[in-house]
Amino acid sequence: MINEYENTLTDLIELLESSRRAAARSVNAIMTATYWEIGRRIVELEQGGEKRAEYGASVIKRLSTDLTQRIGKGFSARNLELMRLFYLEWQISQTVSAEFSLATLAEKFPLPWSHYVRLMSVKNLKARTFYETESLRSGWSERQLKRQIESKFYERVALSQNKTALLKKGEEPQPENIITPEQELKDSYVLEFLGLKDEYSESDLEQALIDSLEDFLLELGSEFAFVGRQKRLRIGSEWYRVDLLFYHRVLKCLIVIDLKLGKLTPADTGQMNFYVNYARDNWTYPGENPPIGLILCSEKDEAVAHYALTNLPNILSAEYQLKLPDEEKLALKIEEARKTIEEKILLSQKDNLNF
Repeated sequence: MINEYENTLTDLIELLESSRRAAARSVNAIMTATYWEIGRRIVELEQGGEKRAEYGASVIKRLSTDLTQRIGKGFSARNLELMRLFYLEWQISQTVSAEFSLATLAEKFPLPWSHYVRLMSVKNLKARTFYETESLRSGWSERQLKRQIESKFYERVALSQNKTALLKKGEEPQPENIITPEQELKDSYVLEFLGLKDEYSESDLEQALIDSLEDFLLELGSEFAFVGRQKRLRIGSEWYRVDLLFYHRVLKCLIVIDLKLGKLTPADTGQMNFYVNYARDNWTYPGENPPIGLILCSEKDEAVAHYALTNLPNILSAEYQLKLPDEEKLALKIEEARKTIEEKILLSQKDNLNF
């Protein structure tokens, strides 16, 4: 009897996981086809303008504003540009696309949208086709596809004298790249497409902490001038964002702020120096001092604040440290804010359950 129950339980778990994966694949396929169709309509609308370059940019900007207001997240100018590029790069005959329903069109795109976004960063068309084929054949997750692209898997296979063995090795899933059905369904692209919101997602917590930090710095006085949030920068084919950008009027420099939900790692410091160097070369005006970076790491039980002051003269570094808020004070503020926000979320969830 016990064995029979355990067998049934195992079968039910496999059934549910299989169904969830099928649901995720179905949503992803429809989403990808929808974004291809949006790209097609943007291109057609652009072609109706007299000055295509100027008109195209204004169309995307206007669509981004209107769609975000009426539909919600997921329609930034950058995302709409990706949809436009997706249509141009993955052509399907006009006759086919006009006659097919969205569900039928979805069959033309067997990979999730996140894979196509990653594939668009590969400019070599032969390499792109290779990665697309191998992703489908080997069942690569987006993380595994990213790793293979970054490790130049296409070039390594092309140079290898034993291509079969190398391709076989590429099929092996890595533990860190295995995605659960729940993670597939909670993919940020999928949640945005469906207009859903995780009740307690890390991105929500992160945004709330950024709001709190922004208010705190503005409360310190007129020295801090707000410049922007989620400031984008592009290096090579990759896009990055810095959470907050301030200008210190006394020090006459930009302050690049990045928030991490977790422990401070050497990689975080390296990435911040990467941001600061970009800000120095692209966002700093003549006569201003070099920008500095501020990394805030918010863990469950402890917060850490760290200024990235490398590449600064000793005198300037000392002046910066004198004029800027103390690291411990910043860490304490973030820790207090996190606890307050988590308490509010917990109360909200309890109220929803009681309702």
